Amino acid sequence: MGLFDKLKGELIDIIEWSNQPPHLLVWKFPRYNNEIKHGAQLIVRPGQEAIFVHEGQVADVLKPGRYELDTNNIPVLSTLQGWKHGFSSPFKCDVFFVSTRQATDLKWGTPNPIPLRDSDFGTIRIRAFGSYTLKVVDPKPLLSEMSGSQEEFDFDAVDTLLRNLIVQSFSEHVAESKIAVFDLAANYSEVAEGVRERVCEKIDDEFGLEIPQLMLVNVSFPEEVEKAIDSRSAMGAIGDMQQYQQYQLGKAMPDIANNPGGGSAADGMGLGMGLAMAGRMMNTMGQDPAGNAPPPVPASFHIAVEGDSKGPFQASQLSGQITPETLVWSQGMAAWTPAVQVPQLAGLFATPPPPPPPPAPPAAD
Repeated sequence: MGLFDKLKGELIDIIEWSNQPPHLLVWKFPRYNNEIKHGAQLIVRPGQEAIFVHEGQVADVLKPGRYELDTNNIPVLSTLQGWKHGFSSPFKCDVFFVSTRQATDLKWGTPNPIPLRDSDFGTIRIRAFGSYTLKVVDPKPLLSEMSGSQEEFDFDAVDTLLRNLIVQSFSEHVAESKIAVFDLAANYSEVAEGVRERVCEKIDDEFGLEIPQLMLVNVSFPEEVEKAIDSRSAMGAIGDMQQYQQYQLGKAMPDIANNPGGGSAADGMGLGMGLAMAGRMMNTMGQDPAGNAPPPVPASFHIAVEGDSKGPFQASQLSGQITPETLVWSQGMAAWTPAVQVPQLAGLFATPPPPPPPPAPPAAD
C-alpha cells in the first residue's frame, strides 16, 4: 500500500460491503490497523447484517440501514471501550458483514447407496438426490462457531456439513416412516419436508442457519433391482401367460412354414413349438368342453368265503352269488361290511316285482 493510501486510510469514515459476491456468507471489512473515525458512516444493505467484534467478543449486530457510529448506535461497544460518557476519539474494532440472502439451487445427494428394509424387496439399497436453499437467521453463532476471524467464509465451507446432515436425516426419516420404496415417488414432498425439519433442528441454534426449502428430486435403485422391477411390470402387463404363449406360437407358425430350410436353429425352434402345441392340443382334447368331470371308475369288491378273500368282482358279477350277510370290502372302506349295508350292492337284494297279470282273453264276436 502506497504512502498516499496509508495516509488516506488512517481514519475510516465509511464502512460498507458494496460488492457482495453471491457465494460469500461472511466478509471481514479490511481495516489494515487503521482506526474507525468517530461519527463514521456504516451502510448495511438489504440482505446483510454487520457485526462489531471487540477483542474477540461480539459487541453489536446492526440490521440493514444507514448508521452514524456514536454511543447511541453502538452502546455495547462504547461500554466495552470504557467510554461511559461517549467517545470523541477514533477506535479500533473488527467489522464483519454477514449475508442474510437466501442461497438457492444448492445440491445434495447420497455418495453411496443407503441400505433400507423394504416390505416388498426386503433389504434394498437406494440412492437419492435433490436440492436445497440456505439462509443465515442468526449471524452470531455462525461467526463464533464456524467463520471465526476468517476474512472470507463462503457456502462451500458449510456445503459438505449440510449435505452429510441431509443424507443422515433422509436415511433416518425413510427408515422410521417405513414408506415402501414403490411409494416414495408419491411421497416426495412429505419425505422432503420431514428431512428439512430434521436438519433445521440440528443447525438452527448451533450454527444460526436455516434451510427454507429442501427438494427430493429422484430416488433410484441398483441396476439389478431395476431389472427385477421391469420384469415384474412386464409380467403384469402380459396377464395370462398361457394365452400369451399360445398367441406367440400361433404368430410364429406362418414364419416357420415359410422357412422350411431355416437350418438347425429353425428346426429346433419349430420342433419345440410343435411339441408345445401338441401338448396343449392333448390337454385340450383330454378336457370336456362343457367342463364336466370324467365319470368315476366302477368299484370292485372282494368277498369273504369261508375265511378266504375272493375277487375282486364287479357289482354286476355278484348277483346271485352272495347273500345280504356276505362280508364284502372295496378300496376306501374302513372294514369288511355286510353286502346289504353297501349302497352299491344293496340293490341286489331288493324284492323282485311280482309277475305281470296274464293277458285278457279276446272279446267274443
